Amino acid sequence: MPSGRAHKYGDGREALLAAVVGVVAEKGLRGLTYRAVAERAGVNNTLISHYFGSRSALLEAAMEWASARSIRLSDLSATEEVDEDFARALVELVQAEPELQLFQYEMILESRRKPELRPSAVKLYENYVASMQQALQKHGYQDTGPLARAIFAALDGLVLQQLTVADTDSIHDAILRVGQMLERTPRQQRSGVEKSHPAPKQPVG
Repeated sequence: MPSGRAHKYGDGREALLAAVVGVVAEKGLRGLTYRAVAERAGVNNTLISHYFGSRSALLEAAMEWASARSIRLSDLSATEEVDEDFARALVELVQAEPELQLFQYEMILESRRKPELRPSAVKLYENYVASMQQALQKHGYQDTGPLARAIFAALDGLVLQQLTVADTDSIHDAILRVGQMLERTPRQQRSGVEKSHPAPKQPVG
């Protein structure tokens, strides 16, 4: 039976997706049952089948919801600088909704064991890399694919550390250092101009 408690995501599809994220973050995938999700969302468990039809469809939808919410809350695609504001926003996001990140790490690891989850896991990370590419392009970088993946990998690792082994001040400072390294990239590299081939000098007279 539903618990009847109010849920900040309402009482429909979004509440169920948020509940999936919370249950998996707390109990892992082995603890994911329709009953556990329904109790956390405060709804009847028949709604799960109504909205999603199967456990795999439920998980795929929850991964998409979690990544979209993380990107939106951190404003990753809109940022033009990995600066103080960005560092603070990312640290605060992890502090405020750690279940979003914990759920995604659980799903990434589980995709190693269950190949059927791999497409959703790949899509999850590609969304993040694409969002970082947009940010780098706004910053003037060219050929952003490999760089976006590298920068996201650094930020992703720092988020994992914040969730597990590191204090928030250390993570904040490390994010700032990532931004400083981007700032020190030569402008010629960002604009696509080769440093090694300066413009020829014009003859005098």
